[in-house]
Amino acid sequence: MTSLNVEMLAADATEPITSAGNAQLGIAVLAGIAVIVLLITRFKLHAFLALTIGSLALGAFAGAPLDAAIASFTKGLGSTVAGVGVLIALGAILGKLLADSGGADQIVDTILARASGRAMPWAMVLIASVIGLPLFFEVGIVLLIPVVLMVAKRGDYSLMRIGVPALAGLSVMHGLIPPHPGPLVAIDAIGANLGVTLALGIVVAIPTVIIAGPLFSRYAARWVDVPVPERMIPQRVSDDLERRPGFGATVATVLLPVVLMLVKALVDIVVDDPENRVQRVTDVIGSPLIALLAAVLVGLFTLGRAAGFSKERISSTVETSLAPIAGVLLIVGAGGGFKQTLIDVGVGGMILDFSEDWAIPALLLAWLIAVAIRLATGSATVATISAAGLVAPLAADMSTSHAALLVLAIGAGSLFFSHVNDAGFWLVKEYFGMSVGQTVKTWSVMETIISVVGIVFVLLLSLVL
Repeated sequence: MTSLNVEMLAADATEPITSAGNAQLGIAVLAGIAVIVLLITRFKLHAFLALTIGSLALGAFAGAPLDAAIASFTKGLGSTVAGVGVLIALGAILGKLLADSGGADQIVDTILARASGRAMPWAMVLIASVIGLPLFFEVGIVLLIPVVLMVAKRGDYSLMRIGVPALAGLSVMHGLIPPHPGPLVAIDAIGANLGVTLALGIVVAIPTVIIAGPLFSRYAARWVDVPVPERMIPQRVSDDLERRPGFGATVATVLLPVVLMLVKALVDIVVDDPENRVQRVTDVIGSPLIALLAAVLVGLFTLGRAAGFSKERISSTVETSLAPIAGVLLIVGAGGGFKQTLIDVGVGGMILDFSEDWAIPALLLAWLIAVAIRLATGSATVATISAAGLVAPLAADMSTSHAALLVLAIGAGSLFFSHVNDAGFWLVKEYFGMSVGQTVKTWSVMETIISVVGIVFVLLLSLVL
């Protein structure tokens, strides 16, 4: 088979690169996922390498020629990085500016100064949700946990009563709301409308974060009562700054890309005329690339210059923000390669047959697949990418709103029951000074609540829309 033929076959998702039956394809999918899980959990291999090897194993088990499997993987990797790579980079820059300028601390201090007593858990949800919009989950934890510890210490609050709402806010943003990598990749794979997904994601996120955060934290505080680990309270970034950005300017900068994308979605729905000049303008400024780029450019002044940063300091901040995301980009890219391999070996048709035979609603099927991969790999991003590749064919005949809900169903499933194979589990455990059992009772249960409540609201919306 020539390289040209391989590329043509790999590019055509409707024409599988193997003639394997559903039984063999099912075994191939399970074997490919098992290889990934085994390499990540047993051999501690980096997820990028595990996904690469798992994709090739999937092709081999499905009976596809090796050169065709390689072509599928590289095509998927390239298209995924092309689709979301720049967005992840821009999000990382905005997050780094927010952290280094003291803008994050300004948001925290302003809200906490106006909240006390029973309002404090709700304040923590608000802080985490706003700060969590442009930040990766791990970066959000590193930023927020010191604040949680200081609030609990100074205000004599239960650590779980304050900490669980903050974690819930971060986790919901991570799983359901673009521009986080998981939702972005799912939107790209399924072909969903980003603005509609963002709008519906916010609708699902609000009740979900309330139930999993302030409400659940009451029970978490009763189940686990741990003292504040003083050794984990570091010096805050803004303590070394002469000045920091204003509260209004900081919040406006963080919310700018969200507002631009929502405006685009609203105009698309109301005007619905591609030739209309207003819609053409909003289609440009509301595209994820332009919206995030605008926020970064505005942030250079409202965050960087407002904190007294020189041009050299701003340049250094931007440069240092990009290095840590190399691993994320590679994992996301390899996940896209795995997704493309799934499509090209014909798994999409198998899933369609399966959904018809079992009469499982597409949204629930997507959630169950994401749950299974999440439990196995421990990675919400890997679960989202893999599940999106598996169920993408189901979106072919869906309306715009239901395609968006399919993305949210996958995102909700990807958060189910974080346990010992999830890096976030250990991060939370160490920061809060809890045992494994205590972390399961609080963090793991909270993640499960987010996942279950999320899919319930997604299904309810599907009945209305």
